[in-house]
Amino acid sequence: MRIAELNREQFDGYELVFSYTSRAYYDLRIRTTENVFSAEFVRSPCPPIHKEFTDKLFAPHWDDPHAWGLWDDKQLLAVIEVTPENWNNRLRITNLIVQDGFRRRGYGSLLMTKAREIARSQGRRALILETQSCNTAAISFYLSQGFSFMGFNACEYSNQDLEKHEVRLEMGLLL
Repeated sequence: MRIAELNREQFDGYELVFSYTSRAYYDLRIRTTENVFSAEFVRSPCPPIHKEFTDKLFAPHWDDPHAWGLWDDKQLLAVIEVTPENWNNRLRITNLIVQDGFRRRGYGSLLMTKAREIARSQGRRALILETQSCNTAAISFYLSQGFSFMGFNACEYSNQDLEKHEVRLEMGLLL
C-alpha cells in the first residue's frame, strides 16, 4: 500500500464516479422570528436513497489543485484532491473517494491524514470540505476524523435542495 501524488498531466480530467446509498438524512429545520434565526439538522430515517454522480480531477475552477492516490500494486483504490484557498488561508478537500469494495478498511483515514499533513506543512489555519445532508456515512466519517459542522447552503445544487434532503454542508477542522 502506498500513497503517491498523482501526476497532473497524466490524471488531468480523470473521472471519479461517486456512489452511495443512505437510509437516513439530516433534515434541515429553519426557524425565523423577529429576534432569532435558527437552524438545526435532525437525523431522520428514510427509504434507501441511492446517489451517483461524477467529478473530474484538476477541474479548471480550482486554484492549484493537487491529488494523491492510494495504490495497491498497480490498482488505484482511493483518491484525495486538495486546493488552497489563499484568500482565507484554508486548504479545501475537493474530492475524496474510496472505490466500492475497498471502503471501511482505513484507506479514507490514511488520505485524510495526508491532507492534514499537507495543510499543516503549508501553515493553513483550517482544512475544509463539502458534503450533502443525505450522505450520512460521509458525515459520520468526517466527524470521526475530527471535523465539525461549519455551515450550510440550502440552495447550492438546485432550488429543491431542502425537499431533496440534499443541503450542502460545510465541515472543517481547525488546525
